[in-house]
Amino acid sequence: MKFIGITWKNIRRSPYQAIAAVFIMMLTFLAFSIFSFIIFGSSRIIAYFESKPQVTAFFRDEARQEEIDELAKTLKESGLISSVKFVSKEEALNIYKEQNKNDPLLLDLVTAEILPSSLEISTYQIEDLALVSDTLRKSTIVQEVVFQKDVVATLTSWTSALRKIGLAVVAFLSLVSLFIMVTIIGIKISQKRTDIETMRLIGAGSWYIRWPFILEGIFYGLVGAFVGWFISVGTLLYVTPYLSSFLRGIPLFPISPIILLQLLGIEVVVAIVLGAFSSYLAVLRYLK
Repeated sequence: MKFIGITWKNIRRSPYQAIAAVFIMMLTFLAFSIFSFIIFGSSRIIAYFESKPQVTAFFRDEARQEEIDELAKTLKESGLISSVKFVSKEEALNIYKEQNKNDPLLLDLVTAEILPSSLEISTYQIEDLALVSDTLRKSTIVQEVVFQKDVVATLTSWTSALRKIGLAVVAFLSLVSLFIMVTIIGIKISQKRTDIETMRLIGAGSWYIRWPFILEGIFYGLVGAFVGWFISVGTLLYVTPYLSSFLRGIPLFPISPIILLQLLGIEVVVAIVLGAFSSYLAVLRYLK
């Protein structure tokens, strides 16, 4: 408790330095939270597309049901298909209505006649998707083929790029935080050099002198982590309705509070380590 009292007194005596330290820590953990949300959301979107039929064939309006049934039978006999589902125009309209039930204007503009019927096809092996897709494209009754593997591959590459960018940004901000914290704690040590010498003369040990500065760095890290987390979560809650409307049908929201608390727990641990380490470096440099 004595160390905490000394730490709090040091913080109050230099509020502007404290604000600067908290601000840079906040930026670091805000970036950490935002990129964590992006990567988590991207992973969920990829999982959603992977769980759906990997190939969807949309038929021309003039395609007869007998021709569609014959194509489905041919695909099943290939031994590559795990499931085939036919979606009629009426079923397509029902799906469209469900996806756009909150937008009456869009519902009024669409009828079953303008929506294509389709086959939703899944394969046992993902490497067979290309062969099935090529077979469907060669059919004269097929108007368009949507190849989910392409979608998943694109999303995976985006997620990988975002992960690398996020790691680079967070690493850069962490280094900046480290240097700024070392500088701020170093300045405070320099300002208290006379007091420190007096404490040494009366027999104070090295760690007795060091602990208040290390706790000060931990304090800045924790406050920055909490502020950055709260801002990121508040922003996420604000944009959730817009993202939910944009990502119709993809069960991305709501994000479980447990996941948000787990993220906060990780950030608290990182904040303690970062704050303590940067303060310890300053102590080693300036308290010789």
